[in-house]
Amino acid sequence: MADHKSVLITGGGIGIGRATAFAFADAGCHVIVTDVLEKQGGEVADQIRANDGSAEFHRLDVTDTKNTDDVVAAVEAKHGALDVIVANAGIAHKVPLAQMTDEKWDHTFEVDLKGIMRVVRAAAPAMKARKSGAVIALSSIMGVAYGWDEHVHYSAAKSGVVGLVRGLAVELAKDGIRVNGVAPGYIRTAQALSEEHSLGPAGLDKAAEFIPIGRVGEPDDIADVIVFLASHAARYMTGQTVVVDGGLLVGRY
Repeated sequence: MADHKSVLITGGGIGIGRATAFAFADAGCHVIVTDVLEKQGGEVADQIRANDGSAEFHRLDVTDTKNTDDVVAAVEAKHGALDVIVANAGIAHKVPLAQMTDEKWDHTFEVDLKGIMRVVRAAAPAMKARKSGAVIALSSIMGVAYGWDEHVHYSAAKSGVVGLVRGLAVELAKDGIRVNGVAPGYIRTAQALSEEHSLGPAGLDKAAEFIPIGRVGEPDDIADVIVFLASHAARYMTGQTVVVDGGLLVGRY
């Protein structure tokens, strides 16, 4: 990947976003780390710079349209049109249907689906004017093939990401912008390790027993695919959501 590409990553402070920030920095890009987690996001940018990379941090709440527009405008004023957007910010809270309020449902959609739209909507005009750009949006196997009980809002939002990727890919292709998605399987992140909202450590280790590759994924496994999708090597790919799950879906279905 060419040096000095500007890459904006949402949810870049932890997990897959964090690993993706380091992967793009290693590829010679300027990384704009964004997150609501100011301490963690700032530390990622600091570590990239300490390793002679190029990075900056902006606090970004993807549920806030003004905040999103302001951050994108500030970055564009400094660096010009973004080369790459990695729309990674997401939440996955366990909520049984009987306890599902409109507010809980809407909040997940505001982050996991509408948050992607907000960032792309803000950045697309400058990308279109330059006639180039790449967007990678994070879905999940729970939005592609799996159902996840007590997480129906998450599954629905992540399914929506697949549709958003397809629609944006068709709309933006004529302007030289590619849009693809990644659907991770079981990845060792804080979310998956949460016993309150996900599998927890024991459940995650148990999952490795039925993953054909024989292990749970690591954030780097996803980050490397994201970097590929943003690169010239994926120049003829758009509108696709790539499953990265160690063979889980093909092994179970």
